[in-house]
Amino acid sequence: MNTNMNTNMNMNMNMNMNQTQGVREIEQLFEKLRLAWNQGDGKAYGACFTEDADYVTFQGSICRGRAAIADTHQELWNSVLRGSTLEGEIKKVHFLTPDMAVFHGLGVVKLRWQKSAPKKRDSINTNVAVKQNGEWKIAAFQNSRISGPGLMQKLFMKLSK
Repeated sequence: MNTNMNTNMNMNMNMNMNQTQGVREIEQLFEKLRLAWNQGDGKAYGACFTEDADYVTFQGSICRGRAAIADTHQELWNSVLRGSTLEGEIKKVHFLTPDMAVFHGLGVVKLRWQKSAPKKRDSINTNVAVKQNGEWKIAAFQNSRISGPGLMQKLFMKLSK
């Protein structure tokens, strides 16, 4: 019984150490994503994703695959998002397996003429990250604007009391 307890404790310690390392590596991936955005580099941005990644924007449109993600963002940086910067941070990482994690990030885009990003542009994204060939990549990304309840939701909340 004592041997099993020691084995379980060692497994838990190794798992925690591996998860701590995994969190650091996923944070580095998120930083690469942010830096690629700030440099307007579609190729570097796309490199943060798996070859077959799905990317859902806050408007609900979807890009399928690394190349489409890279090309779409490059088009945006060559036009309306030229000179924009991405600010953000990871809020939570949850490991599903040692090589797969779900993480939530907060982010906001500051346009080139803005001194600070407006609160109404705050977003939260849900990501599925996978470790491939020893490197973390994003396999699925879904972005949503953070907003308070709308008029109809407020009305329904009031009526339900």
